[in-house]
Amino acid sequence: MDINGKSYKRLLAGRPLNVQARFGDSPLGLVSGRDIAAAAKKTGTIVLAGNARNALVIKGLLKAAKQLDAPVLIELAKSEASYCGATYENIPGYAAKYSDELGHGVIFGLHVDHYAIKSRADLLNGAGHLSGIIAGGFTSVAIDASHLDDYANLSATRDMGTWIPSPIGLEVEVGEIKGAGELSTVEEALYFIGGLNAWGVFPDYLAISNGSLHGTYDVSAGIAEGIDLDRTKEIADAIAPYGVSIAQHGISGTPFDKVSKFNKYGINKGNVATLFQNVVFGIKMDPDTGNAVTEGGAYIKESGRGISDALWNEMVASADSLAMSRKSGDYKKLNLPFHEKILAEPDNITGRIVDETAEWAKRFIRAFGGEGTAEIVAEAASLRCDHNSSPERTIRSPRSKYGPDNAPNKAKNAGNFDD
Repeated sequence: MDINGKSYKRLLAGRPLNVQARFGDSPLGLVSGRDIAAAAKKTGTIVLAGNARNALVIKGLLKAAKQLDAPVLIELAKSEASYCGATYENIPGYAAKYSDELGHGVIFGLHVDHYAIKSRADLLNGAGHLSGIIAGGFTSVAIDASHLDDYANLSATRDMGTWIPSPIGLEVEVGEIKGAGELSTVEEALYFIGGLNAWGVFPDYLAISNGSLHGTYDVSAGIAEGIDLDRTKEIADAIAPYGVSIAQHGISGTPFDKVSKFNKYGINKGNVATLFQNVVFGIKMDPDTGNAVTEGGAYIKESGRGISDALWNEMVASADSLAMSRKSGDYKKLNLPFHEKILAEPDNITGRIVDETAEWAKRFIRAFGGEGTAEIVAEAASLRCDHNSSPERTIRSPRSKYGPDNAPNKAKNAGNFDD
């Protein structure tokens, strides 16, 4: 977008207070996740949410967003923050730096992905921790207590949701993301979203278990993508009266012909994480899905892509010393110890990482129908009387309908909260 145009200036004035407080008069197009969600719903499109396990992914995502005039979300899961060099503390600074290098005009949000609440201690620590993250510039949060039984999930999500400022975007989750055959139900979703609504907590998105998987689909082990779009639409239709749509997790490894149909099934947010890590590392990928390809029980590094061969060999040696399988998902834990070395690679190496990240991001943006929709985000902001993007919602039922006795009571075990 034209940073000197009236629309962009209105958008800057409509940024949430935390962004205005930190970035002042900078023409940084960092907006509330609420505005991005509203634009996606209005246009029937999907916003690309990319997990930035390395800072170069941020630049690639912003580059793609600017080239296609599309909004994007840059995100990081709570667990990722423990093993990645990109963190909640430094991502806003990286985003501001790269946006400036691109000449600004990029519309994006910063999203706290999978903020896991697994215990009362997590709940108590989360209030202060999230307050600090939001003060730093994040504009959307995903609360994930999905491993708890249904009432405990509702209670924990309600407590965190009432603590998060209402102009900040909100995603919630029912049903853990752990592959084919583990499906959330309409009953669970309605109990969960209805209960949050009764307490005045109004999410933009609901993440569900619909057959996707976090990480690589290991074809050699018979693991295949299995997103159940029919169940997804059943849930999406049921929760639509609450102003909530579906966030699709675990898209890495999904064929693009299927991805391009997601918006017909009530999906308005699409998370991609492992694929962008594959790009940074230069791992051989299926060209239609981005799924990592393994040969002989190991990832294959392709020369001319991603980091240098020398740095890859150093990473493999480190993984071997830690007894990691050479096709292990634990390779994600190499992001932190090698983050600075990746950023210190020569310009031709970092440049090709950014460029390939941008090309994959553009493929998703086009498949999601998001090209040219940045202006709709600006319109969403301009329709308000000021910067406050709190959603207008109606409380539909009394809280008494959503007590523990009314819960579906489906117990769950702790799972993977990565992306």
